[in-house]
Amino acid sequence: VVVQGETGTGKELVAKALHELSKRRKGPLVVVDCGAIPPNLIESELFGHEKGSFTGAVSLRPGAFERAQGGTIFLDEIGELKLDLQPKLLRVLENREVRRVGGNEVIEVDVRVIAATHRNLVKEIQAGNFREDLYFRLSVITLNLPPLRQRREDIPVILSHMLAAPEVVTKHGRKRFTPQALSALMSYAWPGNVRELANVLSHVLTFSEGELL
Repeated sequence: VVVQGETGTGKELVAKALHELSKRRKGPLVVVDCGAIPPNLIESELFGHEKGSFTGAVSLRPGAFERAQGGTIFLDEIGELKLDLQPKLLRVLENREVRRVGGNEVIEVDVRVIAATHRNLVKEIQAGNFREDLYFRLSVITLNLPPLRQRREDIPVILSHMLAAPEVVTKHGRKRFTPQALSALMSYAWPGNVRELANVLSHVLTFSEGELL
């Protein structure tokens, strides 16, 4: 499954929901942020490494695919994966097996693969930054998450859900927005989407007095 959407639209929440509502829910959910791991370590993170396979490899380490056995691997920001690593990932998806860095043993893996990106992968293919064959292997099902500005009617529902959270009620008490404040929030474009909305709510709660926000 490929989940596409702007930053803050909830791609990781979708991945967690797909895992928890599937027959693999008793297995692990392993998250790999392809954009946050240094390029020289991403292969080891995904496929594992043998002891002594490179400087700093002081012990054997199973990779994310091995750790996700029987469950789900979530490849966040797949669009950041370097071109030279993409064929290796494609090989794993096609053969359903991995070989650790520095090792010869072939390890069979059985995982659901969910990949997320804020990039338009079709445009990335046209620009030569993403392999077309890897895209077609990943995108059996593609989910596009709309930005918050395209679903403003969701804003009051999301805010009510956040305000009703037990930890919020315990810390701040019962709170609600005035119609004027809600109107202001609904007229804003929210470039950071739901994540930005949550941050703004946290800010407002910190400096609020009384029930009305």
